Amino acid sequence: MPPKVLQDNLGVDLVIKYKIPSSGIYDVTSNFQKLIRTLAEIHLETEVRAADDSSLFIFVKAGNNEAFTDVIYRSRIRDWLHGVRQIQPTREAVSTLTETPLSESERLRMIHAMITSQRMDGGANITPKHGEWKNVEAIFPLHNHERNKKWLADFTKKTFLTPEDLDHVRDAVGEKSYFQFLTFPAAFGASIWLLLGNFSPIYMIGVGMWSVVFIEYWKRQEIELSVRWGVKNVGTLEARRREFRPEKVHRDPITGEDMALFPAKERFRRQLLQVPLAIASAIALGIVICTCYSIEVFISEIYSGPLKSLLVFTPTVLLTVCVPIVSGFLTKYAEQLNNYENYETQSAHDKAMVSKVFVINFITSYLAMFLTSFVYIPFASVLVPYLDVFSLTVRPFAENEKQTRAPPMSNFSINPQRLPNQMFFFAVTSQIISLATETIVPILTRKGQDKVEALKASALKRSSGTVPSIAASDHAEEKDFLARVREEADLPEYDVTADLREMSIQFGYLVLFSVVWPLTPVAYFVNNWFELRADTFKLTIESRRPVPQRADSIGPWLDSLEFLAWLGSITSAALVHMFSNGGLGPDGRPNKIHFGYLMLSVFFSEHIFLIFRNVVRYAIHKLDSGNMRKERSERFMVRRKFLEDAGLGDAVKPLTSPGDSALKTMNTRGSGISNITRQSLEEDARYDSLRDTDDMYRFWNRQRGWEESETVGMRLIEMIESNAQRKTK
Repeated sequence: MPPKVLQDNLGVDLVIKYKIPSSGIYDVTSNFQKLIRTLAEIHLETEVRAADDSSLFIFVKAGNNEAFTDVIYRSRIRDWLHGVRQIQPTREAVSTLTETPLSESERLRMIHAMITSQRMDGGANITPKHGEWKNVEAIFPLHNHERNKKWLADFTKKTFLTPEDLDHVRDAVGEKSYFQFLTFPAAFGASIWLLLGNFSPIYMIGVGMWSVVFIEYWKRQEIELSVRWGVKNVGTLEARRREFRPEKVHRDPITGEDMALFPAKERFRRQLLQVPLAIASAIALGIVICTCYSIEVFISEIYSGPLKSLLVFTPTVLLTVCVPIVSGFLTKYAEQLNNYENYETQSAHDKAMVSKVFVINFITSYLAMFLTSFVYIPFASVLVPYLDVFSLTVRPFAENEKQTRAPPMSNFSINPQRLPNQMFFFAVTSQIISLATETIVPILTRKGQDKVEALKASALKRSSGTVPSIAASDHAEEKDFLARVREEADLPEYDVTADLREMSIQFGYLVLFSVVWPLTPVAYFVNNWFELRADTFKLTIESRRPVPQRADSIGPWLDSLEFLAWLGSITSAALVHMFSNGGLGPDGRPNKIHFGYLMLSVFFSEHIFLIFRNVVRYAIHKLDSGNMRKERSERFMVRRKFLEDAGLGDAVKPLTSPGDSALKTMNTRGSGISNITRQSLEEDARYDSLRDTDDMYRFWNRQRGWEESETVGMRLIEMIESNAQRKTK
C-alpha cells in the first residue's frame, strides 16, 4: 500500500457506514438524500463509495475552512466560559489555530460533534442506529497505520511509558499509571516471599500503604494530566443525552437560558431500586457460585469413586454456563434501571451504570475466594458433613454408597493448599487466559470468518457463475485504500470500560487476598507488561479506531478502587490473624479461632488504614507542580486582562510612593514638637471643651499628624535611654 495512503488516509476525517435494507428502497433513497444534504448544511464535504453488497461508505472531511475555524473558535470559547481553558481565544482565524494548534484528536472530535450534536448546538443531529438515522450503522475515524507501527515498535522496547508517550496517545485517540506503580509491590512481595513466606503482617502493612499512596497519587495525577492536556472541568461541558426526559423547563434567573430539569428527589426515589438489584444479585449469583463451590468441595474432598479426575470439572462447567446467564440477566435489568433513572449527560449515565455493574463483578470475581478464606477454612468441619446432599451429582458414577459419604470428622482434614492454589489461578492462570482471549482469539475468529466468507463466495460462484465483487468497481488508485477501509469497518469497537474493569478486578485481588501469596504483584507486573503491548495491539490493529473523547477522570472506577483498598485492610488483617500459626490456619475447626482477637485485629487494621489515608491525602494535597502553577498564573492573567479591558487596570498595577511621601523626608528632622506651644495647647483644650468628645476622640487627638507622633516617640526613646544609663551608674 502506498505510504501516503497509510499516513494521511487521503484526507478523510471520518467514515459513515450506511446500511441499505432489502426493502423500502424509496424510503432509503429519501433518507440518504437527507443525510448528504444535512452534512452539506454544516459545511462538510462528502464522497460516496460502495462498502459491500448492502452498504455504502460516506467519506467526510471538513470543507469550508472559514466555517470549520468558526466551529473551533466557538468550541474553545465554550471551554473558556466553563473554565476548561484559562486563556480567552482570539477571534482571528489565523490566531485561533496558531496560538493553540489543533491536534488530530481535537479535529476528529469536533467533526464528530458537528455530525452528532443537536441542532440547537449547531450540529446535524445524526445518531447512528437511532430514529430516522437507523440506517447509519457507524461513524468512525480511520487508523494511521504508520503511526500505529511506530507505537508498537516503541512500546515494545520500553518498560514504562513517559508523559510524552501519553501525550502522543492523547493527541491521537483523546483523553480517556497503574503499571509503573506495581514496581514497588512486586519487588516488596518477592522479598517478603523469600524471607518471610506467606501471610506476613509486614507484607500486609506494605501493600495497604501502597494502595493508599497509589489511589491518592492517582487523584493528583488526574488533576495534573487534566491541566496538562487542557481538559480540567470538561465534564461540565457534556451535551444532553438524547434519551433524557425533563419534567419541566426552568429559566435561569442569572443567565436567562432555559434549563431542562429533572427533580433530584424523583431520581433519588428511582435510585432506591438499586437496593433490590444488589440484593437480587447477591442472592442469585451467590446461590449459583455457592452451589458450584460446594459441589467442587464434595467431589474433591469427599467423593472417592471412579472418574473423580473428570468429575472435578463439573462445577467449572456449571459456572461457565450459569454465571454468564445470570450475570447477563442482572446486567440487562441494571441497564433498564439506569435508563429509568433518567440521567441528563452520558458521563452521569455511564457512572451510574458502572456502579451497578460493580456489584455484579464483585460477586462473580471474589466470592469464591471469600468462601475459601472465611467459610471453608474456618468452618469445614461443621459444613462438610452436610455436603452429602450433592451426592446426586456423582451417584451415577459411584460404585457403592460409601464413596459418596463424608468421612468421619476425626479423620477429616481440610486441603491446606486450596487457598494458595486459588490465588495462583487468579494471579497467573486466569491472567494468561484473559490475555489470550483478548489477543489470539480475535485473530483466529477473524480468520475463521474470512475463511467462511471465502467458502460462501466459492459456493455461490459454482452455483450461479462468476459474480463481480464490489471491489471490482473500485478505481485503481483507490483499491488499496478502500480494501483497508472495508477491513477496518468490520472490526469491533474498542471498549475502554472493559480494560478499566479488568484492571479494577486485578487491583482487588492484589489488595484483598495477595497476602496469601506475596508473589501475586510479581505475576501482575509481568502480566501487565504484556497487557500494555496487547492493549496497544488491540487498539491499533484489532479494533476500530475510537472517536476521540475528552475526560478529566476515570470516574466511578476510582471510587471502586477506594472501596477495594478499604475492604483489603479488613480481609488482609483477618487472613494474617487466622494463619498466624505458621500458615496452617484453623484447619476447618472454628474453635481454633480466637474471635475476640480477630475482631481487634480487623478493628485496628481498618482504623490505621483510615488514619494513614488521611495523612497521605493531606500530604499529597500540599504538593505543587509546574502545571498547577501555570494554571494559577493563567487564571490570574485572565482576571487581570478583564480588569484592563474594563478600564480598571490601575487597580492591579504596583503602587508607588507619592511625591510628598513621609519616607522621602527620612533624613530631615521632624519639626512637629516645635509647633507644640503653650498657646496651641490652650487653644486645643478650649476647642475640646466646646465639643462633646469621648475617650476615643481624645486618644486619637493627643498627637496631630505623623510628625508629632515621630517627635514624641523620639523623645520617649531618649528618656528611656537616659533612665537606663542612670540605673547602670
